[in-house]
Amino acid sequence: MRASRFGSTALLGCTALLVSTVQAAERNNGRVEEVVVTGTREAEQLRDFAGSISLVKSDDIAVVGSTHHSEIINRVPGAMIQRNSGQESLTAIRSPVLSGPGSCGTFLFLENSVPIRPTGFCNVNELFEVNSEQASSIEVLRGPAGVIYGSGAMHGAINVIPAQPGEMPGRSLALEGGPNEYYRGKLGLSQKSDATDIGGVLIASHDGGWRDNSGLKEQKLNIGLTHRSGEAQMGLDLAATNLNQETAGFIQGFNAYRNDAIAKSNANPEAYRDAYAVRLTGRYERPLSDNMQLAVRPYVRYSRMDFLQHFLVGKPLEENGQESVGVVTSLDFTAFNNTRFLTGLDVEFAQGFLKETQPGPATDGAPAANAIRPAGKHYDYQVDSRVAAIYGQIEQPFAERWKAIAGARYEYVEYDYDNRMISGNTAENGATCPGGCLFNRPADRSDDFSNVTSKLGLTYAIADDHTLYATATRGYRAPDTSELYRLQRQQSIADLESEQLDSIELGARGFFGPLSYSLAAFTMDKDNVIFRDSNGFNVSDGRTKHEGVEYEFSWAPLETLSLALAGTYAKHTYDFNRVIEQGETIVAGRDIDTAPRHINTARLNWSFLPSAAAELEWVSVGKYFVDAANQHEYGGHNLLNLRMSWRATENLRTLVRLNNVTDRAYADRADFAFGNYRYFPGRGRTLFVEVRYETE
Repeated sequence: MRASRFGSTALLGCTALLVSTVQAAERNNGRVEEVVVTGTREAEQLRDFAGSISLVKSDDIAVVGSTHHSEIINRVPGAMIQRNSGQESLTAIRSPVLSGPGSCGTFLFLENSVPIRPTGFCNVNELFEVNSEQASSIEVLRGPAGVIYGSGAMHGAINVIPAQPGEMPGRSLALEGGPNEYYRGKLGLSQKSDATDIGGVLIASHDGGWRDNSGLKEQKLNIGLTHRSGEAQMGLDLAATNLNQETAGFIQGFNAYRNDAIAKSNANPEAYRDAYAVRLTGRYERPLSDNMQLAVRPYVRYSRMDFLQHFLVGKPLEENGQESVGVVTSLDFTAFNNTRFLTGLDVEFAQGFLKETQPGPATDGAPAANAIRPAGKHYDYQVDSRVAAIYGQIEQPFAERWKAIAGARYEYVEYDYDNRMISGNTAENGATCPGGCLFNRPADRSDDFSNVTSKLGLTYAIADDHTLYATATRGYRAPDTSELYRLQRQQSIADLESEQLDSIELGARGFFGPLSYSLAAFTMDKDNVIFRDSNGFNVSDGRTKHEGVEYEFSWAPLETLSLALAGTYAKHTYDFNRVIEQGETIVAGRDIDTAPRHINTARLNWSFLPSAAAELEWVSVGKYFVDAANQHEYGGHNLLNLRMSWRATENLRTLVRLNNVTDRAYADRADFAFGNYRYFPGRGRTLFVEVRYETE
């Protein structure tokens, strides 16, 4: 098996049978070894990493066949992605599910260890821009990763790793069908030689939508080229996605999701989201000596998105986009016999824009002359950004079984904001809104942020198969450009600080014969939390606390039978007192809204025939408050999913997936706003059938 030191780890394609997520990439004398890349951008054994990373491999990805990325990532402890409409989502990793100001940039989404968007230009839904459906593996890092990745990796990171050409089958084709005019096709082609490998995968989906006037068409393409010359390896990776979605909005009313007719309804048939993104990444890796490895990864990124903001008064149209170039580097070397040094420089330049336009006046019940969102443009601005960072990390083994880790990163972020309209709290033509408009445009300005993050870690190998670790880490994120420049009401300047999170974690992982385990306990304090106060102003003086435990177990008592368990118990609370937007009162010690304390999954895998296997999955989400005042709550839900795989011939396989076996009525997302319960309802029992052919 060939493995790159910069993230192209060879985790080979789909197997014939279902295998547990937490099983091995390699087997040696009965012991399982997992290889991950997210912790340091370099391939390393998971047992050597001081921190929490979960690995979802290609066999799990293929069997789950997710129609939305939440279906595969929610198998990981400490992670919960809520599905909104279509491919939209909100994320939680060791956190509540975050939305609105303070949510963008809190989690880092990566493709082959490179962020998919530039600093300051995130979108909470951006995971649909990555081809997770055909990935070689997905790694979820829980907790701050700022030393290696910088701004954004505060609560955690999701790294989608595409298959490299040398790992792909020569030809593969899969066709899938489901209810409500759901059709999906997957294609893969590759060509390998002694010096050069080239290959690509394509997925195209059509979903008629199970709710009224909803549905989507989506295409994703990944093409990779790898060339070997002597000891050097070079490559290019192209990723492109396109989404055309008819969006369904919230349903309203207490427990409305339990009424099938209401759940299928759509009060916003005019809503839509169109988005596309292209990324081109280069790879150059070579050893400079026996003890030194250089890796350079330049990239170019481009994205555009248009969507109707059906959740706002007046339903304005937003158009946004970004173009960016940059490079991430890594120099990995060993000195003094056993001291490992990892260092690098990262540089990025980006330009992004945002426009908001409304076709007609929005009065919110008042006469048209008193429009609070008048017709015309509300925002039209451009931001140029520059990011430069230097980082270093040292790993020092000592006393035979101990290893100490210390690292730090300095990062500078600068924004140049250009308002392309008249500044202030007015309509496009300068007219005032009686009582004030619901938007405000700052005058041209520049902002910069300098941050230092750090990590201290210690590992102890109790035995070859058991490791203990402790870490103290700091993460941060610079404010997003929309938090700084997309202001409301009378706020002319958002004087925001970078959010900062300090984490302490204790963990253990290892094996007892057929039983593998991973345990972690964490406590985190988050300062300068960005939120919207009672005046509708973006401010950054909030504080929150996060503490919990996570577990991951896999037990294979027989070659044909395995059980995997994963979950978390966590408490996410406010650590300040304030009246916020919509008049809600935050009190220190109360639960943050949309933060279930219990999230658990279990998977039973049974190879009941030499050519057939089944997986029964249980997904449990505990109850949670849906408002900051902790006056309203969602009761949680339990779901069962059944998947079966049958290999008819060496090259032909059929997969059957039955989601929500018991046809449980539930909510993918629950919320309370404007005096009413709001839900994105979950889908009932659905059956998908896929036929797949592949050959070398």
